[in-house]
Amino acid sequence: MTVADEIAERLTAAFSPRELQVVDDSEKHRGHAGYQEGGESHFNVRIAADSFADMSRLARHRAVHAALGPELIGRIHALALDISA
Repeated sequence: MTVADEIAERLTAAFSPRELQVVDDSEKHRGHAGYQEGGESHFNVRIAADSFADMSRLARHRAVHAALGPELIGRIHALALDISA
């Protein structure tokens, strides 16, 4: 399973999102810090779920990080989040 698949699986299980896009942007960062040969180091995630409705921006980010877990977060160099209710 790819890291993108793991991200999607964990976020789907935690939030049942209406919208979820996980994009591996690693190739755009070739030669930069954190780049790994083969990718799976830089991700953009767009997620929309009702469970974010009463959360602040910071709480939403914390919830996503908690859902992904420290082990998965530790394998990712960069994670850009676009979170909406």
